Amino acid sequence: MSIRLKIIFTVLPLLISTLLTSGYLSSYSAEVALTRVAVDFLSFKAQEMSKNLDTQHSILEQNQLQENPEFIKTAQQAVNIFAATLVKSPTELIFALDKDGQVVFSTREVSLNDDEKNQLQTMFQENQSGWHVVSMGGTPMVGQFFVFEPWSWYLGVTESQKTFFAGVDEIRFQTYLVMGASALIGIFILFWFANFLTSPIQRMVRAMQRIIESNDLSQRVQIQYRDEIGFMAGTFNHMIEDLERATIQIKNFALQSVIARKNEQKVRNIFQKYVPKHVIDEVFSHPEKSLVGQNRELAILFSDIRSFTTISESMRPDELVTNLNRYFSIMVDIITSHNGFVDKYIGDAIMAFFGAPVASENDALMSVNAALGMTEALVEFNREQKAQGKVTFNIGIGINYGEVTIGNIGSDKKMDYTVIGDTVNLASRLEGLTKKYHEQFVISEFVYQKVGRYVLCRLLDKVAVKGKSQGVGIYTVRRTLSEAEKAGWAHYHSGLEAYYERNFKNALSFFHKTLEYLPDDYMATEMIQRSEHYLREPPPIDWNGTEVMHEK
Repeated sequence: MSIRLKIIFTVLPLLISTLLTSGYLSSYSAEVALTRVAVDFLSFKAQEMSKNLDTQHSILEQNQLQENPEFIKTAQQAVNIFAATLVKSPTELIFALDKDGQVVFSTREVSLNDDEKNQLQTMFQENQSGWHVVSMGGTPMVGQFFVFEPWSWYLGVTESQKTFFAGVDEIRFQTYLVMGASALIGIFILFWFANFLTSPIQRMVRAMQRIIESNDLSQRVQIQYRDEIGFMAGTFNHMIEDLERATIQIKNFALQSVIARKNEQKVRNIFQKYVPKHVIDEVFSHPEKSLVGQNRELAILFSDIRSFTTISESMRPDELVTNLNRYFSIMVDIITSHNGFVDKYIGDAIMAFFGAPVASENDALMSVNAALGMTEALVEFNREQKAQGKVTFNIGIGINYGEVTIGNIGSDKKMDYTVIGDTVNLASRLEGLTKKYHEQFVISEFVYQKVGRYVLCRLLDKVAVKGKSQGVGIYTVRRTLSEAEKAGWAHYHSGLEAYYERNFKNALSFFHKTLEYLPDDYMATEMIQRSEHYLREPPPIDWNGTEVMHEK
């Protein structure tokens, strides 16, 4: 038997068996993985439905409405609406049955025959939760089922069995197709190569094997014949020569790469103390940009410790630095955790911006959440300070959002990655207004436009800061409100509407109402004084309610 046939009869069974084995294992693994993902996805939706049901029922219990049919019906309708948002395919179905086997709601119309109703009712009575295969309207369905006891509902999050396993069937078909094509290609290549192989090639292979085993690239294959095999041997020798040269170059490149990485890591370790990690990553990823100047919309945050001069006079310098460092460490961690960039420290003040060099989905919201986190962290900081007999801090935070110029600004000897522009100046002024308006946290109307639907905001006033003639609405922010604050804020906002419409009498009524809920509310008291003043001395025709600030 010729060598060509020996190779074919030896390799062909191995090729076919390998293809069959690998194809089957790949198909099986893909099927199992896809099925597991699909099951987990339906399980996740079932969990979300359960959570929503618990939430709706908890709301009824908290408000002692669990026996009120009208509110129960409203809660159930909310569950139905929520279920509809979870459905992503026309064959998917989320439904609920009552204890009589009647469909309470379903995300699409479905008609159950008697056998199907009996099966589902039996599952309900036996409290069968988890994964089941059922028939719905004559269509085999798979899904997760569970019982919701407070309303005596039996819920199912289901998908058509055909749709559920469509991906598995497609993977199986594609696997068989690839296996067949691979087998044909493999057999063709095997025949093609076998036709060119002769006995002398074995000697050349053994010579090559010696080179591989010894890793000695200086060895060469002996050229015995002046034919194609000899040409192959000569080509192999040339390849070994090139490979030897390439190996030397690769070793040099590897050494240089290791040295470069060590140098880069040293630079990172040094500058991460001064520059946020994401800025350093941006410089190394895109060095050609070099953080050049550009105009961008950012959120600017200023934070300042109030009465810091008085605090510093009452403490030793070393104690002051220790307390400041601890305070800065906490605040900076909060800012950077919200993708903020700490631009600089100005004495006891912090200047930071959000949205550069890498922008997030809502940089204004990031800055507001950072500020809320700072005020919350300050409470814990002051608690520990007080427990240790140390001085406590009170801070003011101002945030503005708008276009600024950002980039490396300075000289070739000293540069800062910083921002400049009117947006920055207004943010600084807003921080100063926290003292006047007796608020810890003030944002501009430009920030409010970005975050108003995510956090609770209260319009305080319209002001024209020093140096500006245009008025800007200013707001304060809370995460949550007490019932008294909700009512007080509502009356205050109503009062502002009347105030800006020059209806000062009605405004007074609303502001006094605010004080009934919030007796110590500074702004309500301030607006009462203004309204009484304008009732006595009406403002000019061009008055628009803007307070002009004559101090920074």
